[in-house]
Amino acid sequence: MPLRDVLWLAKARESYRSVYYDGYHNDDPKQLFQCWLPAIRVLEDPPGFLPVILCYKINGEWLTGERGGSVRMVVPEAYGFKSVKWLKRVVITNNYQAEDTYALQNNDVNDSWMKTRALFENIPDKVPGNTPFAITGQAQVGIGGLAKVQWWAHPQDQPWPKEDPYFTKAPWQDAEILPLPENWQGSTDLGTMHSTQFDPATRQPNEWPMRYTRCQWVALAQGLKAGKYDLRCRSIDLAGNAQPMPRPYKKSSRSGIDKIEIIVMD
Repeated sequence: MPLRDVLWLAKARESYRSVYYDGYHNDDPKQLFQCWLPAIRVLEDPPGFLPVILCYKINGEWLTGERGGSVRMVVPEAYGFKSVKWLKRVVITNNYQAEDTYALQNNDVNDSWMKTRALFENIPDKVPGNTPFAITGQAQVGIGGLAKVQWWAHPQDQPWPKEDPYFTKAPWQDAEILPLPENWQGSTDLGTMHSTQFDPATRQPNEWPMRYTRCQWVALAQGLKAGKYDLRCRSIDLAGNAQPMPRPYKKSSRSGIDKIEIIVMD
């Protein structure tokens, strides 16, 4: 259920600016899992956002301890550290300072919206020459959505100009984003899903890939001559921003262009 419903039941007698919550991990005080949200985010959802949720079921089944049960927090647009497991307490407070677990580790803990980025997976170290081979990966779909995924193979013996650190002038090639799986619904009752993400009539997502999820992508590489290559992939969001833009800084989580080395044999 939305966290705000519970907060209204608490009937706070004064105005408050923040919501603090923590969860059980072990008895070591240095390993306390705790987080902070501004009250405005909890009480009212920005356009296109799902509510902050107190979760005790998933797909109609009770939430297991492995997944954070009996109750965990879910902040849909944020990274996992905001969705604290094994929830112990929720406190409404007038404190304006962030109290996240990572607050003292120089991270951006206030507005850590999920980024859009592409990643490789299951790529062989060596491939035979003159033979097409598959390139596969995942794309993390953040607040900016996902328009496309691109890949590029660059010979290691050809240095790239330092004045183009994000490879904006590289000959990127489009990959294929795999479509919505046929059996993706499972036991979820989509009739109760938020209309921001689902069409109540068709029970289909309003867009694919969906924000705050991951999707699969594939490409076919061919025509590479024998040699050593740096293989890179990047995402393009719905505003046309190429990874690592618009937030290339590590304080708001990683967004660097993924790179792996591959050898094309004779």
